[in-house]
Amino acid sequence: MKKQVLLTLTFAVLSVLMCWGQQQDIKLADEYLQQNDPEKAREIYRKLIKEEKVISVIQRKYVQTLQKLQAWDEAEKFLKKQAKSSSEHPIYKAELAVIQDLQGKKDEAQKSVNRLIDDIKKNPQQIHQIAQYLLENQHPDWTEKMYLEGRKSSGNPSEYAFQLAHLYKNSGETEKMLDEYVSIAAEAHDNLVVVQNAMQDDLEKPEDFEKLEKVLLAKLQKEPNQIVYNDLLIWFYMQQKDFHRAFLQARAIDRRMKMEGQRLMEIGQISLQNKDYKAASEIFEYLVKEYPQSNNYPMARRYLVNAKEELVKNAYPVNKDAIRSLIADYKILLSELGRSPKTIEAMRSTALLYGFYLNEKDTAITLLQDAIKIARADQRFIDKCKLDLGDIYLLKSEPWEATLIYSQVEKDEKDSPLGYDAKLRNARLNYFKGDFQLAQEHLDILKLATSREIANDAMSLSILIQDNIGLDSTGEAMREYANIELLLFQNRDEESLEKLNQMMTKYAGHSLADEILWQQAQIYMKRGNSEAAVEKLQKIVTEYGYDILSDDADFLIAKLKEEKLGKKEEAMEMYKNFLVKYPGSIYVVEARKRYRNLRGDTPQ
Repeated sequence: MKKQVLLTLTFAVLSVLMCWGQQQDIKLADEYLQQNDPEKAREIYRKLIKEEKVISVIQRKYVQTLQKLQAWDEAEKFLKKQAKSSSEHPIYKAELAVIQDLQGKKDEAQKSVNRLIDDIKKNPQQIHQIAQYLLENQHPDWTEKMYLEGRKSSGNPSEYAFQLAHLYKNSGETEKMLDEYVSIAAEAHDNLVVVQNAMQDDLEKPEDFEKLEKVLLAKLQKEPNQIVYNDLLIWFYMQQKDFHRAFLQARAIDRRMKMEGQRLMEIGQISLQNKDYKAASEIFEYLVKEYPQSNNYPMARRYLVNAKEELVKNAYPVNKDAIRSLIADYKILLSELGRSPKTIEAMRSTALLYGFYLNEKDTAITLLQDAIKIARADQRFIDKCKLDLGDIYLLKSEPWEATLIYSQVEKDEKDSPLGYDAKLRNARLNYFKGDFQLAQEHLDILKLATSREIANDAMSLSILIQDNIGLDSTGEAMREYANIELLLFQNRDEESLEKLNQMMTKYAGHSLADEILWQQAQIYMKRGNSEAAVEKLQKIVTEYGYDILSDDADFLIAKLKEEKLGKKEEAMEMYKNFLVKYPGSIYVVEARKRYRNLRGDTPQ
């Protein structure tokens, strides 16, 4: 009994010693391989490879060693033997194919890969393992074939779709990648968000997005009843801020699925937020016409008038008859829905049209005061109306009344976006009066405002002041320019233009020159003189291309050529060049959309 125990202990100790010795040998061989001494590494690996227990540990490095030594026969012999004796481990067959390919034995390598794929095509776990190895060894073509054969065996048309999409992305085959993503979405609608997120990460260049549209339209043509393609197209167009085309797709789904316009309401609201008033008007007009009994009708009706209002206000020259027609639309809306907390925004909009466009300031004040009474407990709306009242008093050249109201709102809405807006208006009023130091104190606070729009406006005015009084110790030119901006705010365009022309002569070469040119262009646009506007804008681009207004001017020239001067070919070329010249501009998305529309990409 003692002898048996002694023998067992002896064998155990020897086994431990052998195992420890093998580990040391493996470590030494690995070091030789890392130090680029493959000959010494092979000597040790040759001895170790005879031990079946360590083959799985060292086989990959042994084959790497033989590759470095170009000992092809030894490598093939070893791998064929292992493939035969260990059929459950397909990695040996994969390595054999790679070794054969490295020798230039293309046909043999392909046959080995075909046999390998045939063996594992029904085993997803092995497919993933071998795919990783083949990709590490620069064989995406074999990997693709393996995934496709695996897909065929599974009977699932979207099997391995994510893996194939990743493969196609890395090989630059964007359309194939998109095909795979779309197939995942088509498999189950729940996959839609996952696919959208993946595409958002993988699509980088403008031409990639164009390919996505091409793929989706082709799919939709083949399978018009597959709603997911419409959903993806809507998502795609929304990403591109192309709300007209998003509307066309959503309308098709709306009719087919009898959705009563719910999704169209969302797209219309986003269009308004993004200032695409033409698309918003189109969407809400459809909703008002198609769903007069819907719960969304009052909101759609109001949004339709809002969108029309923005279109009229942003059309140059402003048509006063169109403004009166718009006021009539608001009156109809108020007649239909009544004066109530639900329609006070319509009352406010009507008041601003009277005040800013028809110069009927007292009518505007009365309407705003009526809206404030109806709003009762809605303090936020009341304070918005108060800011409007302040603006109307500024139109009436009553700055003390204006600043009093602004300051009330600033106090009531402390540390809120509306309070910051009131502070910004007070800063602007001080700027108009030529009190730049006080204006700057307000603006320094507002630069840190939580509202990005307010912070940006504050930064712009602050930079304008700093840039243009630094070299002018008296600040005379800046005061004259600020006074002209007040006149512009008050719609005294004729007087403003005369003073701008005088400034251009009086302060030739001043840093305000590009700002003066910009304001001259704005006045000419309001008058409908697009040629004169383009001339002033072109001077900004040519003579002040390094300045902050350069991209604004360049984009506006293209827009005027497209919309007012009938030079669509020139406009298209300008939009194309704009994308290269100003890649970081806020107008890039709009320029790309307009370029594509002029090129004929937009379905009507």
